[in-house]
Amino acid sequence: MRRILAASLLLSPMLFTASAIASQPTTGDATASTPAVRISTGVTAPQLLQSNTVVIPGDAFDNVIPQPAEVSLTLNVDETGKPQDIQVVKSVNKDLDARVVEAVRKMQWRPGKLDNQAIPVDMTLEVNVVVRP
Repeated sequence: MRRILAASLLLSPMLFTASAIASQPTTGDATASTPAVRISTGVTAPQLLQSNTVVIPGDAFDNVIPQPAEVSLTLNVDETGKPQDIQVVKSVNKDLDARVVEAVRKMQWRPGKLDNQAIPVDMTLEVNVVVRP
């Protein structure tokens, strides 16, 4: 019994090294089976190039506009820098929302980029409305 115990204790380190050697690739060319990994430079967000100021006469609305008023929009800036699919998420009133959406349609954007190629980007835009007398 002692001989079996002594033999198993002496042989166990050899089994560990044998399994480690067996797990390594057998061919010298391990890069041939590895697919190329594409590394991205990241997505750059669209940038507003030119904005239109929305001027609304004070007597244009029957309802009082709360101060501060904020209209939140979701939109997609396409590959050419044009806003598409504009939707109002947070509304002040329908008349003001329509004027803000029309102004955003006329805005000029630098499109978002991925790996230096223009791509469409979904974004949220918050427009602060200030009423001046």
